Amino acid sequence: MPSRTIKLVLAYDGTDFAGWQRQAEDRSVQGALEDSLARMHGHNVAVSGAGRTDSGVHAAGQVAHFHTDIASIRADRFVPALNKLLPRDVRVLSSAEADPDFHARYDARERRYKYFMYVSDRPLPWRDRYAWRLHGNPDMLALNRMAACLRGETDFTAFASAKDPSANRSRYVRGATFYREGDALVFDICANAFLWRMVRSLVGSLVEYEREGRPAHYMAEVLASGDRGLAGTTAPARGLFLWNVEYYDVPTRRGRRPEPEANAGTGIREGRRLVPGLGLVDD
Repeated sequence: MPSRTIKLVLAYDGTDFAGWQRQAEDRSVQGALEDSLARMHGHNVAVSGAGRTDSGVHAAGQVAHFHTDIASIRADRFVPALNKLLPRDVRVLSSAEADPDFHARYDARERRYKYFMYVSDRPLPWRDRYAWRLHGNPDMLALNRMAACLRGETDFTAFASAKDPSANRSRYVRGATFYREGDALVFDICANAFLWRMVRSLVGSLVEYEREGRPAHYMAEVLASGDRGLAGTTAPARGLFLWNVEYYDVPTRRGRRPEPEANAGTGIREGRRLVPGLGLVDD
């Protein structure tokens, strides 16, 4: 039976999830979505997301895709159908028919994250779930002068987690800005891609450098050094949101999705593909 590619936009509260990626023991967003789709379809359905948000990180505009063999449901009707099955801390905001070769991760042109903070001498429980509490108002001009050093093609080794497997740690940052939104302080950053915990490392370091009175060029020096030991404390996960994802007009690779019979008899399970030089990889 021919299948269709469905693109989803999702929002979720990451507090009680171990992250986006499905895990054997812990609760994950991908797992919740795949379990709901399996109930609809009567068989397993693989889901791919644009970003593998970490434990405790939220999303306002995560993008995912899956292939469905159900012809009777209009693409937009997956919104109410899935929201009836999903837990309350995950919501599908939109669903649409996508190009058969669309891939939520590989076709992403730009990802935007926002990190929320607030200033208070007292903990505020209703805000602590979604923001990092700071003691004292930081100098916004100093923060933005340092953040300006992040723009462009930059090696972010100094702000990469030791567990990040990326061989190439250069990323293109189009914008990085601190601004006030009501009584909240927001760090807004958009880039082609991010290293594991990179945004949280940047936020924690920038706040720490400002508090220490570091000059703007100190951030540029840390970046150039590639020394992880110069980075500051990593900001907590609760303030971070995957805000939205932008895509190229057409898929970046044609023929990405094999026909259902293409892997028959090969021992290659669905959701895996052969990549020259890498072997079998998960889609």
